[in-house]
Amino acid sequence: MSTFDGIVREFPDIRVDFFRRSVDQPPPLACFLSHVHSDHLAGLESLRSPFVYCSAATREILLRLERYPCRINFAKGILEARVQTFKGLKGLLKPIPLDTPTEIELAPGHCIQVTLIDANHCPGAVMFLIEGDGRAILYTGDIRSEPWHVNSVARNPALIQYTHGIKTLDKIYLDTSFIDDVPFQTKAEGIAELLGKVSRYPPDTIFHFQAWTYGYEDVWIALSKALKSRVHVDDYKVRIFSSLQVKPENDRFGQSIHLCRESPALTGHMCGNTYRPGCLTTDENGPVVWIQPIIAHTTGGIDRLEHGIGGGADDLEREVELDLVSSADLNRLLQILGENQIVSESTKTAVRDLLLKKPLSGRNVPLDLDMSCFGDKKEADVVEVMALIGEKLAHRPDEADLMLDGAEDGLPKMIRFPYSRHSSLPELRHLVTIFKPKDVWPCTVDPMTWNMNNVTIKGLFGDCCFGTLFAHDAIMEAWAKDHQRMYRAEFEVGGNSPVSGQSAIRHAQPAMMNTWPQPSHSPQHITEIVEEVCKSAIWTDGQLTEEGSEVIEGSCRDKRNFAAFAGDADDSQDTMASHASIISQLVEGASLVRADAYEAMLRNLGGGEWTAIGLLSTTDNHTYASQDPTTFSDEKGDRNKRTRTVQRSGKSWHLKAVRHEGTP
Repeated sequence: MSTFDGIVREFPDIRVDFFRRSVDQPPPLACFLSHVHSDHLAGLESLRSPFVYCSAATREILLRLERYPCRINFAKGILEARVQTFKGLKGLLKPIPLDTPTEIELAPGHCIQVTLIDANHCPGAVMFLIEGDGRAILYTGDIRSEPWHVNSVARNPALIQYTHGIKTLDKIYLDTSFIDDVPFQTKAEGIAELLGKVSRYPPDTIFHFQAWTYGYEDVWIALSKALKSRVHVDDYKVRIFSSLQVKPENDRFGQSIHLCRESPALTGHMCGNTYRPGCLTTDENGPVVWIQPIIAHTTGGIDRLEHGIGGGADDLEREVELDLVSSADLNRLLQILGENQIVSESTKTAVRDLLLKKPLSGRNVPLDLDMSCFGDKKEADVVEVMALIGEKLAHRPDEADLMLDGAEDGLPKMIRFPYSRHSSLPELRHLVTIFKPKDVWPCTVDPMTWNMNNVTIKGLFGDCCFGTLFAHDAIMEAWAKDHQRMYRAEFEVGGNSPVSGQSAIRHAQPAMMNTWPQPSHSPQHITEIVEEVCKSAIWTDGQLTEEGSEVIEGSCRDKRNFAAFAGDADDSQDTMASHASIISQLVEGASLVRADAYEAMLRNLGGGEWTAIGLLSTTDNHTYASQDPTTFSDEKGDRNKRTRTVQRSGKSWHLKAVRHEGTP
């Protein structure tokens, strides 16, 4: 799911794929929408100005899109759903043809040039090449950069200057839904595998395709042709895809215009004077076989399932979603759920994890429930809804059993095939390499996971870029330092009290998560950090380097920072709760000793004068020396080096403790 805040630092007067207002930013002068998946529509329903530029296909789909957001009525203890459409944006949505450089005037005398390029993701999905004021960026939106697609991008006339080294992009805003170094099968390979599997079934078999969002239209077309059968969809989907075929208003016999390449195969077309129907139909005509797309077949025969990765969950279905809620409302909802004695603990945990993570991106939370659950009044009990969602999350069906259950003639009742709508890391690196930009900005980030695993843009794409300083890495470094200060402050305040110490641990993870710079929080702070990075950089021999810095190969810059080091215990609230009794016994300042030791280790790795590191323990049992059973004696008059003899069960150990000057 996209976590992009909509702000393009090189062009601060525009917004892309995120339309909620921010008090720290001036209103945009132009907006851009890459495609219609719900995680890219945040705030669009309430937008009244300025114009929103997109592809023609995206415009037509959006005007017919239906969503069902719901809000919490705490007074009645219910969720209230409503129908939401985007028909009111008809005057604001301005289509731009693909592969056509188009000048857009933001203000008198202030123009930018925008080019839309196909993103190989879903009908109407595009990338934006934005140029002006001596700068240029590429915003990919959601993209599947397969080899054939990268080759097409490389020879696109609007991009040749950037793919052949004549000009350099200042930044690529990149879809980073997948950053694991795992190769994906191409879409063509996935479809070929699927067609081979379905050909083994009897002619009267009915196949049910689990397409929960836009992006699988090529699969429908291939299946329809191979099986010599049409694809059944409901009236809502037919209306959506029929909008991709536009007829001239004043010429009833005029030729229809198809807004994307999939349109004629899906909804039909004219051939001479004869109408040829498309593969979609609402007619319902047998055993049923389910077809489920997955991300990829990985090594070891393991299938990587999708479960909504990449956003756009249930966009093809008319299902409800929870409106963006404040932290106070979120805490209140979790409290109501926690006080319920009927709902199981596993269900509560699943719902808590969902609600704590999703709203951080500034987007609504898909609830994976059909509108039928809300009845005619479009209302439902909030605890019952949360319990139902939690049960679905905590007890997913065993797909392995489903594939074997009821198999006839050795044929499974579920067919899986690899078909990812997002790029793998090798594909992303291939795309970045052909541009060699100065910088890359990730549009899908889980800051806790990235910080814990030491994921950086430099590590992912550094060797593919022209520059060597990466603005997002500077943001993450500043964010990690905030974590470190928060972590130390928690124990400084509550270290001696078992109750306060336990409270600090229980609240550590939400506090850390809320400090990630969100668009509704402090975009100005992000901009200031990026500007600071740019000010501290100079160009030498065509390379962007940090002024006055010397990078030592294998130095501590490649090591994990203290926030990641100290935050391993904060991996989950369950883990923190299980260790709360231990942590609550920490003496005041114990974490500060560990922080000092960690920083000393970093200084030692960086070279220079060696700094001694004191005796440490992961459990704090030996962070400070016990005074009673220990005798100290100076060694050769050195006040900082002392021998400690500890008596245990008739045995003795000699431990050498090294302390900094002035330490008691």
